[in-house]
Amino acid sequence: MVGKPLYISTRGSAPPLNFEETMLAGLAADGGLYVPERWPQLPADEIAALGCLPYEETAFRVMKPYIGDTFDDTEFDTLIRSAYESFDHPARCPLVQLEPWLFLLELFHGPTSAFKDFAMQLVGQMFDALLRRRGERVTIIGATSGDTGSAAIEAFRGSEAVDVFILFPDGRVSDFQRRQMTTAVEPNVHAISVAGDFDDCQALVKGMFNDSEFRRDQRLAGINSINWARILAQIVYYFHSAVALGAPFRKVGFAVPTGNFGDIFAGFAARRMGLPISRLIIATNQNDILHRAISSGDYRKETVQESFSPSMDIQVSSNFERALFEALGRDHRQVVDLMERVLSGGFEIPVDALGYLRSEFESGKCSESETLRTIADTCEKTGKVICPHTAVGVKVARDAGPVEGCPIIAFATAHPAKFPRPVGDACGEHPEVPRGLMDLCERDECVVKVENDLGAVMAAIREGSRI
Repeated sequence: MVGKPLYISTRGSAPPLNFEETMLAGLAADGGLYVPERWPQLPADEIAALGCLPYEETAFRVMKPYIGDTFDDTEFDTLIRSAYESFDHPARCPLVQLEPWLFLLELFHGPTSAFKDFAMQLVGQMFDALLRRRGERVTIIGATSGDTGSAAIEAFRGSEAVDVFILFPDGRVSDFQRRQMTTAVEPNVHAISVAGDFDDCQALVKGMFNDSEFRRDQRLAGINSINWARILAQIVYYFHSAVALGAPFRKVGFAVPTGNFGDIFAGFAARRMGLPISRLIIATNQNDILHRAISSGDYRKETVQESFSPSMDIQVSSNFERALFEALGRDHRQVVDLMERVLSGGFEIPVDALGYLRSEFESGKCSESETLRTIADTCEKTGKVICPHTAVGVKVARDAGPVEGCPIIAFATAHPAKFPRPVGDACGEHPEVPRGLMDLCERDECVVKVENDLGAVMAAIREGSRI
């Protein structure tokens, strides 16, 4: 992939776009998600060479084949360094050993104490650079089940080229997560509380993108993990952590707590690039559509259940469409057919596609009681305090068990202080609050509350937008 690598829609009707156009578009015009036309390859010697590099240099080498000439080398290097300079750990994502074969990858050292910062801080830098170059403004809209919204607001607050509107489900995120979105004072960022669940918020975002007049008039751009740039930035920490444990000279497995499938699809992409990943383990909470899909072949949405791990309270996983596209041999006609069936409840995954998915992914689930027990056991046995989402990944990793000579890296996706009640109940004391969150409860909140209605949400965005 040299020059201008192209991206194609999973639904086949939208024209191929280069990286710049793909990032600014977010969702394809035909409702599909963009994927690379071809997967770039990193030879084993180039993967091995990442072992002595800081995170920023690894990021440059892993992502450069995907962006082509959208940014020259100097500019791209500057954007990457600016994105991660606010992280509070020099390693950016340190590894912590829990057991001889099980490691935690701490992805919560960014400004909002969640893994979304790795992608969002860089996407914010790239958006601003491109919009300044083009002399344009956009309206970014996104749905969040918890951490995406605060990471987006942090990344774009104060931007002169971007208005940001984040939809979140009323009463279904933690207090810390809500306040991280509603206490920003910059006039270009807006938090919208929707009377519904995350799937409702996600459907509203897709509805706005599918309204061609609204999309054009408001110059919409998306920053959910439907945006390929988000996935791209997350590929990096798979390489960075795997090399730290011996890749490419030994295989490494990953256990990833996921609801919308974006973070684990980044692992799929890393494997396609040549990273020797032995296992990609999907870890779900009680909203287990992904585990059910892999284990039974039945992709069928159920009622979203509130949990201790709200960022995973999802029953329609957008990025699963990307995995289906690959599993179906990139046959966009079958993808369109299956995605239409989601609207009426769900579908049975075709046999050949299910076989492909099972060859790429394992899966498991974690109940509410198991989440609390895993937090408590981990704290007691290792002294490490973990958040509920991380506990889901750790529990499922332990259930999967070790394979000789192959360590498993479980993703620690958020700082435990963002979920003080379940963590406190499990460990007997509240975790220490990061410096950036200490005064959060003292700040005034500003939020727009709307019904679960597309017209009402569009009206709120028109009123708040500067376009």
